[in-house]
Amino acid sequence: MSKPPLSVLIVAAKWWPLSARMAIALLKNGCSVSAMCPWPHPITFVEGLDAVYRYSSTNSLASLRHAIMACGPDAVVPCDDGAASQCRALFESDVSLRPLLERSLGASPNYPILESRFAFLSAAEGFGLRVPKTRRVSVQHDLLEWHKLEGSRAVLKVDGDSGGNGVRICESIGESVAAWKSLRTVPSRVAALKRIAIDRDPLALWLRKRRREITVQEYIDGRPANTMVASWEGRVLALISVMVVAADGPTGAATIVRVINDERMRHAAQVIAARLQMSGFYGLDFVVESSTGFPYLIEINPRCTQLGHIELAGGSSLAAVFAAALRGDSLPGSFEPVSSQRVALFPQALAGGAKCKPYIETSYHDAPAGHPRLFTELMRKAWPQRQLVSRLYHVFSPVRLQAPTVYEDAPSEALTDSVERLAVRSRAG
Repeated sequence: MSKPPLSVLIVAAKWWPLSARMAIALLKNGCSVSAMCPWPHPITFVEGLDAVYRYSSTNSLASLRHAIMACGPDAVVPCDDGAASQCRALFESDVSLRPLLERSLGASPNYPILESRFAFLSAAEGFGLRVPKTRRVSVQHDLLEWHKLEGSRAVLKVDGDSGGNGVRICESIGESVAAWKSLRTVPSRVAALKRIAIDRDPLALWLRKRRREITVQEYIDGRPANTMVASWEGRVLALISVMVVAADGPTGAATIVRVINDERMRHAAQVIAARLQMSGFYGLDFVVESSTGFPYLIEINPRCTQLGHIELAGGSSLAAVFAAALRGDSLPGSFEPVSSQRVALFPQALAGGAKCKPYIETSYHDAPAGHPRLFTELMRKAWPQRQLVSRLYHVFSPVRLQAPTVYEDAPSEALTDSVERLAVRSRAG
């Protein structure tokens, strides 16, 4: 008798494409997939979902609980920091959901560590991992003392933001103080309502109430790298590590990456999984120091990141490995392995324009082959930005786009018509 399909609920509050790509990968590997998201999120353009539950902007935590109860999944997969934080909050508020959430996210005694950058880096340093010097900033004097000891350059970070929005690279004491004053400001209710109306952020009111701890961190001169991990009860099932080739600004998300094999990053992932008893997916961010080539661990993303659906030649995606482990099945092979060590994440890489074009054209194009509706949706602006209220708002408050940050020399050879080839590949799939 065949086993019933593994049931997975994907939770996404941000309008990022990674949740749709994870859904496709899990469906491809025999899972029954449902989604919890605002509407019409990119994941709603994935065909084959069992159900879609809509995030409530006024009572988001209750709507998440309702979705989990209605779906009855075997695992919950959060795809952004706010969604992951809400899952951990549900663990505290609903005893009946605790077995599922702990099975999906890992050991609950370690949840406070995952909620705080400072607590996580302190724990990682205690585990023997190399991390930048980091200090909590409670009052302005903390910053002044930091700069006296560490020099003019620093990185300020605030908990609760994601995608690089809560990070400031500062070149002086004055810049650090200004950044601290900006980051410590609790968004007003009016600002939260704006995020609901303009950005369609269902967690705006909920996140406004969360603690905003600020840290100052030693600046490491180097380039970013990431590792995404699939784990189960403290054991690493599989991981994929990349060096960032291009990103959405100096603190933004990667748009083009190069797959690498770094044993020091693998060791860090194994230590974190074992010591924090992680389950599900998580990502580790590193900075590879220019002078030594050593990767410094700078933070954890305790949720699915952008790499979970990518299939490596001779292997499987992290989504496939996770599904097989939960079912107790043997590991499947690759359906569509990447044909290059360099991967242009779709559609994020296309926003880099002429500066990123040579890299895009010599990379594996990570387009959703066989999913033309999703492809078309991802080639457009995110749905909130297409609405009249958003367009009118941005007439008076225009979006300031960051120039892409590129970390490698341009390839010497380039192909042509990359976007057209992406469209052909998607339709042909």
